[in-house]
Amino acid sequence: MKNANMPLIDRFGRTIDYLRVSVTDRCDLRCGYCMPRDFKGFEEPADWLSFEEIERIVGAFVRLGTRHVRLTGGEPLTRRNLPELANRICALDGLDDLSVSTNGTMLARHASALKQAGVRRLNVSLDSLAGDCVESITGRDCLADVLQGLEVARAAGFTPIKINMVVMPDVNAHQVREMVDFCFERGFVLRLIETMPVGQTGRVSGWLPIESVLQPIRQELDLVPEIRPLGGGPARYWRTRDGKGQVGVITPMSQHFCETCNRVRLSVDGTLYLCLGQEDKVCLRTALRQGMDDHQLVTLIRSAIDRKPERHEFSQRPEKIVRFMSQTGG
Repeated sequence: MKNANMPLIDRFGRTIDYLRVSVTDRCDLRCGYCMPRDFKGFEEPADWLSFEEIERIVGAFVRLGTRHVRLTGGEPLTRRNLPELANRICALDGLDDLSVSTNGTMLARHASALKQAGVRRLNVSLDSLAGDCVESITGRDCLADVLQGLEVARAAGFTPIKINMVVMPDVNAHQVREMVDFCFERGFVLRLIETMPVGQTGRVSGWLPIESVLQPIRQELDLVPEIRPLGGGPARYWRTRDGKGQVGVITPMSQHFCETCNRVRLSVDGTLYLCLGQEDKVCLRTALRQGMDDHQLVTLIRSAIDRKPERHEFSQRPEKIVRFMSQTGG
């Protein structure tokens, strides 16, 4: 029997040390690449993992070597008392880093509480600095709320704050340089993301290679590769020569990073998704509610990791994933 404290290593030799935890599949926005505008098929609250169940699952992962945990959604700040959950997770012995991904609309109200609870880093989705473009993408006039949230978070001491910009052809690709300047001026780290064909909405959003957008900006600003790690995720970074500005790229379509994948995703209903682009999954909620003890939970997690696929098939089978991004946890 494997030692209960041995790290999680899948059959392809990858160490799994990063867990993304969705605390809700609901959101106050309707970004086209994430969720249909008229979607109503949300999980019932009775099927949500409770804070106690989330803490127990995350605790098992931390004992198995997970060092990075990210709270996601939907929009995680719609989950009541999220700072309480953050505080519980931060108290787990062995965890190095707890972060939160948010659309920023409610960040001004919650930034201080999240910081006090122990959250170290924030990722904020912002696809444009033009109000009409933001409204077109999200279905709501929310740019002012997001910008206010960013300033409050910065004042609360969050660093780094990463701005996630999903780059879409004929939508916002021409606005990347403006976003670079905005982030560099404020000390935010910009991350440019290729749209993934997760669900029908993701497929119809279209994508373009990020390199085609970033290359001229890299040359103009004389950006150099960033050597320091900036989190536990898949982004590759460039920086200004004085180190004051960083921009990263996440390229699941044009240059996949499956060979170094170190993460799995836990949805709000307790489903452990082993790959964003495959259907391999294990339901942990049912096992917990049937009385599974901690040793059995660790065994179930290990058996799940043994099933983690080698890579996604976004390019070969873009129609394969029918669930929406908001249902998986981002």
